[in-house]
Amino acid sequence: MNIAPNQQGTDLSPYLPDEHGLFFVYHFTTEGLRTKDLAQARWTWRSYQVTDLHARQEIGAERALPGPVRDAFLAPSHGCHIDFEDGWLYGDLPDLRHDFSEARGLVHFRFAFNDTMLIGARKQPLESVDAVRKTVENGSRKFRSPAELIEAVTGQSLDGMSAELGKLGDTLDGIEDRVVRDAWHNERQALVEARRQLVVIHRQMATLTNLFRHLDHSHRDELPDPINDMAARLSQRAHTLYHDGEQLQARTRLLQDELMAKLTMQSNQLLYVLSVMTAVLLPMTIISGLFGMNVGGLPLVDTPMGFWVVTAVSLVIAAATYLFVRRLGRGL
Repeated sequence: MNIAPNQQGTDLSPYLPDEHGLFFVYHFTTEGLRTKDLAQARWTWRSYQVTDLHARQEIGAERALPGPVRDAFLAPSHGCHIDFEDGWLYGDLPDLRHDFSEARGLVHFRFAFNDTMLIGARKQPLESVDAVRKTVENGSRKFRSPAELIEAVTGQSLDGMSAELGKLGDTLDGIEDRVVRDAWHNERQALVEARRQLVVIHRQMATLTNLFRHLDHSHRDELPDPINDMAARLSQRAHTLYHDGEQLQARTRLLQDELMAKLTMQSNQLLYVLSVMTAVLLPMTIISGLFGMNVGGLPLVDTPMGFWVVTAVSLVIAAATYLFVRRLGRGL
């Protein structure tokens, strides 16, 4: 059984799947333009909701898909991968959730394509897929093959991650300015969150770079030249973003080290103040303890000025102790 949803795609929504779990179907001519005339169509793009049971049944029944491609496409794996089998390039690549999603972050775009068919699937609305879909709708860009469209989707995803890195760089600039001005008291949480996002993006860029290298090394003789060229371009872009993320991560580590140094200095200052106060109050505590004993023979008990004498002695000893501790602190 072949996939047989609405071939025109005119009644489908790009955001709500139909009864087949299908978001849309686009047909493209040899020149790369969208067409509704199946006689002119050279290749087709179908997009599914991968968690929809009907969509999984439709994809599982597609005879054009080789067995390993079908199994990988329907597998529950959440990791990135890319491979080539019997003329089909397939895998999972990272993308950003769309702006209107409940939470921003990285998710995966699942795909499989050959010369005449591209099958895509997703769980959440994806920013890059939607951006490419809009260019198809308005005809602002031509896609002569599925490989060109996948490169466009991945390129959009890399552009989105580059923009995220730019925002994180601006965030680090602001944190650094406040740290330099010693207005850093509320920056620890912002720095931790920025570093968490950098780790996620940096890890995905490293994964993408390795995936395309693996594809080139494992299937160099099998891959068509357009796919080889696409993989090389995307690998280079991912590698560049990987180094950008690495530099930002180094900045976050330096800022965290500087914040820790300032926190240590602040803690030392507080400990010094507490030590001075303890040393100053210790003689007065001893004196008050001695004169507070309920025993006979205490001096100055019958002297009218006894309280003031003891107070003056305590203050003199406290002042001498304070001066000694201050002098000792300067010498360290």
